Amino acid sequence: MGRCVYTGIYEPGHPRADAHGFRQDVLELVRELGVTMVRYPGGNFVSGYRWEDGVGPVEERPTRLDLAWRSVESNEFGLNEFMAWTRAAGVEPMMAVNLGTRGIAEAIELLEYANHPSGTHLSDLRVSHGAEQPHGIRLWCLGNEMDGPWQLGHKTAEEYGRLAAETARAMRQLDPGLELVACGSSARDMPTFGTWEATVLEHTYELVDFISAHAYYELRGDDYASFLASAANMDAFITDVVATADHVGAARGSAKRINISFDEWNVWYQGEVTVPQDWAVAPRLSEEAYTVADAVVVGSLLITLLRHSDRVTAACQAQLVNTIAPVRAEPGGPAWRQATFHPFAQMARHARGQVLRAHVTSPTMTTAQHGQVPTLDAVATHDADGGRLAVFVVNRDPGETHELRVPLGDFGQAGAVDGRALHDADLTAANTMEDPDRVTLRPHAASVEDGVLVSQLPPASWTMFLVDV
Repeated sequence: MGRCVYTGIYEPGHPRADAHGFRQDVLELVRELGVTMVRYPGGNFVSGYRWEDGVGPVEERPTRLDLAWRSVESNEFGLNEFMAWTRAAGVEPMMAVNLGTRGIAEAIELLEYANHPSGTHLSDLRVSHGAEQPHGIRLWCLGNEMDGPWQLGHKTAEEYGRLAAETARAMRQLDPGLELVACGSSARDMPTFGTWEATVLEHTYELVDFISAHAYYELRGDDYASFLASAANMDAFITDVVATADHVGAARGSAKRINISFDEWNVWYQGEVTVPQDWAVAPRLSEEAYTVADAVVVGSLLITLLRHSDRVTAACQAQLVNTIAPVRAEPGGPAWRQATFHPFAQMARHARGQVLRAHVTSPTMTTAQHGQVPTLDAVATHDADGGRLAVFVVNRDPGETHELRVPLGDFGQAGAVDGRALHDADLTAANTMEDPDRVTLRPHAASVEDGVLVSQLPPASWTMFLVDV
């Protein structure tokens, strides 16, 4: 979508490009961000994608129209380039198969090409394309957002459930050890939400490992209270999907547990999306200049995902570069961190060890979209080996400071405390190419008094505390 790949992660001829055309400045930021898994090739894009177009000699690859985003796809970058990039970035691939305009045969052909060592037509074809070793991709999405009428090949829950089950069964005949993701609802407000998950899982329960969830949030008008409380919707979304999946399992008498792959989530101003009228390669689409408020919301969504990490065991922020992304990059120019980069990078680096269930006692606030919600939300992790407690907390109140008190007695004598906050008096402040560090984390005061961590949380803020214990 847009410039995520072309002039994003991949730009031959850029001053920082390597021999593969991979931008090293972007790679450095991806590593700093702490990404561990990247989903490919999408998204709405995958439902019209022919994987064969993106392998083999580049000069022989066909140029196609991408109907999802009204763009021209050169196929200069394809599967083998992506896998080379994942190795350079140190990330795991999550591969999506096209169950919109294609089906079972194409899915198992892609799997054989990607993962079979050699000795068959498709595996030997991969070897001839320069990828001698199998890619060993273990995590696969069975299509994308098939509940959405906007999706090429949109299906009813019954139609998709049958197709997903048969595709999963076929893929497991080739490789029983795969992890598979069935499409859940594209949003919690879809008319089919709940019944879609139940129907799909009735067909696929014993064949898949995950059901997906997708959610995007945006500021509507000047309703900052609702926007800053967006994670309340995500929290309810996760709870509902878990309940639905467990109901299907109970009804089947199954001991298996289905987890959630929250493989699309972010702040995205979808109401402002303008799909190009002219067909172009890598048009600029949804290149959000993320603000302080956006970053606080992303941080709060991360708190929710971490709190539910017993059941949300895979997740992908959509997307990575340029299009609704934490990293921006200009063609031939620099790359920089967006405001949303910072909470992701800090949690990726410091959320280690065991996730603790934080019991939060907080005042509440009234929101137009989510009703009454707690003003403060938090999660914590304890790294026993490293002697480190990490506390992540959001103050959703757009206008008032609130005090944080965290009893530390169960951890023994607390040592040094490092507090860092993402907060600004200007909630619309954003990083730009000219001012790439306008929004960043700042040191934040905290103290330990009689075994209690105490700090004042500014309005509309995301704060991290690292405590030596």
